[in-house]
Amino acid sequence: VQLQASGGGLVQAGGSLRLSCTASGSIFDISDMRWYRQTPENQRELVATIASGGGTNYADSVKGRFTISRDNARNTVYLQMNSLKSEDTAVYYCNADLRLWRFSTFTNHWGQGTLVTVSS
Repeated sequence: VQLQASGGGLVQAGGSLRLSCTASGSIFDISDMRWYRQTPENQRELVATIASGGGTNYADSVKGRFTISRDNARNTVYLQMNSLKSEDTAVYYCNADLRLWRFSTFTNHWGQGTLVTVSS
C-alpha cells in the first residue's frame, strides 16, 4: 500500500498550486484523508481534512485560500492552494485512514512529502 503525492513546486506569492495524492495497492476502504505540512522551522501542521462523505475541515491559516477534495473512485485526494503566501512554504504530506481488508480496522498511512516553495 502506498500514498503517492505530487504537484509541489516553486511558485510566486499570490499564485496557485494543486497537490494530488493517490492511494494504491490492496485497499478495501478509505476513511478520512488529510494534508499536513512541515515548515522549514520543523513545525508540523494539519492543513485540511476530508471525510469519506465529503465533510471538510481546515486550519485557520488556510481557510478561504485552500480547498481539499477527493475522488473516491480514484482513491485520490487533492489540495487546491490559491493566494499562496511565503509562509505556506513547507513539505506537504498526505495522510489517510485505510482499511486493507473487509474485516480489518482502519490504519493510518503517510505518503512521501512534496515540497512547496513560495517566493515573495
